[in-house]
Amino acid sequence: MGHLTPEDIIQEMISPEAYFPGNPNYPLLIYKQVFSAGNETPKEIQTRLERNNWDQSWIDSIYDFHHYHSSTHEVLVIISGDGQVQFGGEQGSTHTISAGDVVIIPAGVAHKSLNLSDNFRCIGAYPFNISVDMKLGRVEEYLKAIETVKQIGLPKKDPVFGEKGLLFDYWHSSK
Repeated sequence: MGHLTPEDIIQEMISPEAYFPGNPNYPLLIYKQVFSAGNETPKEIQTRLERNNWDQSWIDSIYDFHHYHSSTHEVLVIISGDGQVQFGGEQGSTHTISAGDVVIIPAGVAHKSLNLSDNFRCIGAYPFNISVDMKLGRVEEYLKAIETVKQIGLPKKDPVFGEKGLLFDYWHSSK
């Protein structure tokens, strides 16, 4: 696992757009090149996430439609390939991510793949061990989603670095 400097971390506050709530408390975080090729197997990464209380992990790609989770944050660890992902909705920012990167998406932040390589795969996981919802930015779900997002607090640990991880340099308790 690589040592990160502040230049290796992208942070961006994602504001509401249309019927995507964004997150008023926590920025989107992208840790660039945390994992070197072959440094840890996908199973070892999943075990690391679980040890840090990010569970319900899966290995797949990223949906090609805007969606978000109002009930939880999400981490994506890119294990192969690269591509562009849009965050925040149709007018949201686009970031290029590649194998070795870690993306921490706060509750309420919409995301979708725009252009992924054929070999793109990531591991996704969630803190809190709760039921994960998926919202699509519909008007009828918006008001309840805003209230739910506001209630989602800090995870106990950074998904990669644990109790004293980098996440807590950027995410602070809002309560």
